[in-house]
Amino acid sequence: MRGIEWRAANAEAFLDEIPGAYKPIDVVMEDAKDLVTVDHTLRQVLNVKGD
Repeated sequence: MRGIEWRAANAEAFLDEIPGAYKPIDVVMEDAKDLVTVDHTLRQVLNVKGD
């Protein structure tokens, strides 16, 4: 069970993803500006996670 992140303040639930695992999309796009051309910009409308 090493590497499992747990927070007692959140109803004693295990996290399914570590919040620090993702970079902000603006940082990723800035780092990749020499590699890509942006044709369309998408925005998140809904995020659903189930048990």
